[in-house]
Amino acid sequence: MAGNRFSFRAETWKRLKKNKGALFGLLIIILAVFISLFGYVIAPDNSPNADLQTVEIQAKKPGYTQQFLKINERKYWAGSWLEHILSGKKNHFRLIPIKGYHISGDSLLVNKFIDDDTSVVLYYSINALTFNNPGAIEQNIITKKYWLGTDKFGRDILSRLIIGTRVSLAVGLIAVLISLTLGIILGALAGYYRGWVDELIMWLVNVTWSIPTLLLVFAITMAMGKGFWQIFIAVGLTMWVSVARLIRGQVMAIKEMEYVQAARALGLKNSHIILRHILPNILGPVMVIAAGNFATAIIVEAGLSFLGIGIQPPQPSWGLMIKENYNFIITHNPMLALIPGFAIMLLVLAFNLLGNGLRDAVDVKET
Repeated sequence: MAGNRFSFRAETWKRLKKNKGALFGLLIIILAVFISLFGYVIAPDNSPNADLQTVEIQAKKPGYTQQFLKINERKYWAGSWLEHILSGKKNHFRLIPIKGYHISGDSLLVNKFIDDDTSVVLYYSINALTFNNPGAIEQNIITKKYWLGTDKFGRDILSRLIIGTRVSLAVGLIAVLISLTLGIILGALAGYYRGWVDELIMWLVNVTWSIPTLLLVFAITMAMGKGFWQIFIAVGLTMWVSVARLIRGQVMAIKEMEYVQAARALGLKNSHIILRHILPNILGPVMVIAAGNFATAIIVEAGLSFLGIGIQPPQPSWGLMIKENYNFIITHNPMLALIPGFAIMLLVLAFNLLGNGLRDAVDVKET
């Protein structure tokens, strides 16, 4: 049995590699996973939630460059490298946007940037800025380039897009795990035992399916409250019905196979037959529906965050980024809202392409 499953997986991978669309989707997903794991290392703004705000440079277009005066704190807790990877690096400095600077004796004169037409002159002690190391004053003048522009709070769009990848993948992963767990358990029980067990579970499936998905998510979210983990559970609890129906049909077909009948004749327990002889043989359809549910979860989370009942600020989410910047679509800078929309589209497309490829690869009738 183990050898047959290994051979099946090898053949599935061989067929999957021939599908260029599926490989493209898999590559995008692997890249997204890498970005989500090491987002705070990659992002230009590695502060927690990429929430470094500079309101003077709000809503700037992609490629915008700004000079800053960096004012460091004397004492701060740097944190461990693991904290930096998981939650970012806490700011130990302030950034003052400037148009230019001039050194006069032991003072630094800067033209603080207010807007494109306005600036004010500020004086700073060089010794105070450099902690009595005047030769290092040039290190306090930095230039930052915002590759995708800034949002209405002056935050780096690229950094928040990178950190938001973690939210989208996490929502998809947790939601799929919840939906698969519930769907496989209930679907297997309904398909194997039939009778009143099947009728009860299918009644629950039909009732759940009759409620619009978004409305059901609203109700669950309102009952549990708004937040990071609540949205995971809410999305997962709405997607198990499709898994349960699929598993039920697969189990009903497989339980009539000769090897399952032989296992029952040998007196093996029903739980052993389901776990060891039936479920391993329906992993193909499960992978296909898991990829589809992953894409659905990403879209649902983005929609909920856009409506304000999903991920809450300042935590970055692609749907929340669209909400915060959608007004700019009809003004001077539509890319602020379109960029996270493109990210959602690309990741959802990747999962759909992978799901279609898996569907063809696990179909033994395909040559």
